[in-house]
Amino acid sequence: MRGARILRLAGALLLPTLAGAQLPARIEQLLTSAQIGGLRSGDSAQYEHSVREFYGARGYLPAWLADGAPSPQALALIEDFQLAWQKGLEPADYDADGWPARLRDVQRSEEAAASFDVALTVSVMRYVSDLRVGRINPQHLDFALPVEQKRYDLAEFLAQRLLPASDTAVVLAFVEPPFAAYWRTQEALVRYVQFAREDDGQPLPLPARTIEPGEPYAGLARLGELLHRLGDLPDSPAAAPSAYEGALVEAVKRFQRRHGLTDDGRLGSATVRQLNVPLTQRVWQLRLALERWRWLPEEFASPPIIVNIPDFRLRALKPDNSLDLQMRVVVGKAMRTETPVFTRDMTYVVFRPYWGVPPGIMRRQILPALKRDRDYLARNRYEVTTHNGTLVTDAAISDEVLSQLQAGKLTVRQRPGPNNALGLVKLMFPNEHHVYLHSTPATELFARSRRDFSSGCIRVEQPAELTAWALRDNPGWTLERVRQAMDSGPDNVTVKLARRTPVFIVYGTAIAYADGEVHFYADLYGHDARLTAALKKRHGTP
Repeated sequence: MRGARILRLAGALLLPTLAGAQLPARIEQLLTSAQIGGLRSGDSAQYEHSVREFYGARGYLPAWLADGAPSPQALALIEDFQLAWQKGLEPADYDADGWPARLRDVQRSEEAAASFDVALTVSVMRYVSDLRVGRINPQHLDFALPVEQKRYDLAEFLAQRLLPASDTAVVLAFVEPPFAAYWRTQEALVRYVQFAREDDGQPLPLPARTIEPGEPYAGLARLGELLHRLGDLPDSPAAAPSAYEGALVEAVKRFQRRHGLTDDGRLGSATVRQLNVPLTQRVWQLRLALERWRWLPEEFASPPIIVNIPDFRLRALKPDNSLDLQMRVVVGKAMRTETPVFTRDMTYVVFRPYWGVPPGIMRRQILPALKRDRDYLARNRYEVTTHNGTLVTDAAISDEVLSQLQAGKLTVRQRPGPNNALGLVKLMFPNEHHVYLHSTPATELFARSRRDFSSGCIRVEQPAELTAWALRDNPGWTLERVRQAMDSGPDNVTVKLARRTPVFIVYGTAIAYADGEVHFYADLYGHDARLTAALKKRHGTP
């Protein structure tokens, strides 16, 4: 297919070959123009330095013309621009609609040939940059994810990798993230684009009350059609059923699991609203997921822990980036105490820790409770301390101590134990957000489908297993020893990790799994909306 498209592009080039003696001078002149290469999209000035460096190193000779005609590499790259949507990118960012005219005109004059060559260089640089690090710098969205270390010297990359390539697709594949889930997301995107094209978008009727299995429902025909298209219903329904039952119920359960809902098979308003989300919106979620994959490093210093906020899951990886351990988590409350998106290295764990009450919780909860009941701290195993940890009191609070607490001169911590807010272990990756992973006595929350209940830190479902994984390079720290340290060991014991572990707190509302399932989640914190707005404002900035 790719070769056939390139041949069709080449077939349009029927005019005589230009001698091209003046092309270097034409190219050098173009590089001083305000709009390099006549591109209609993007700000070419963003690449001015790299373009000048690229052509200066080759004496301003054309890069993408062979005997006056576009080279095979040029034709292959132009095809990539036209198919950029398959990567979750915008073909217009690489002036995809303008290339047929440039191909027709390239041999009409030296001006056209020079413009073609420079425009292609700029577009290739933009395309490589977008594939490599994404279109938006995550730090502009207040996400502390470093992308600078992934950037290429674009002039060098084009000269040494793409120009001599016998297959540009192979070279470009190494530009993209090396994660299997990233490539699965691309495959899912192509499928969902096709789904969106085939589907008429007819909404299901919103039921006045929840439809139970066995009951009638006016939208059964549409429900069966949609679930079959999405792969949740294996067999196409031969005719509209008379009741909501059987295979349809099981298909709805699968749909619910894939969309972060309780998989009870009941057709309530929340489920029907998710069924009615336009497939074009699912396409967009997949495109945003691909953008975010490009923000991650190409490789990790050691196997990382990755927490994805919208699906409330933690995943620990193996050295080959495959899954080693996963579990449910509880994250920060939406609109109030959101868990930030960032990365740091985990360096130590603390068994049976104290919990230092954060200022916000002190202000919102502790101080109002103390004003009503001076014994509140003593009953709940709290202590008042100085900021350097010296105990002030663990008994009833006097007026003087309360006044100092209100002034911020003293602080409060909860003593270690099973009822401590942090549970029996915390895993520390020091950061300015004061966010860490920890166990919790409130284990019932892990059964909820939506799990944003914390004050910003991340509660983990299997704390002992995660701690043993983090300490796997520390001699003697078996799962049994970890559990013993949590349940009956001394209080507030710190163990330094033998090897630092990268922790990535990320945000993706679409995930493509190895079994072919694609899961979608709600835009819990509104980050999808903010990234969408940033992409709309983008004008080709790498």
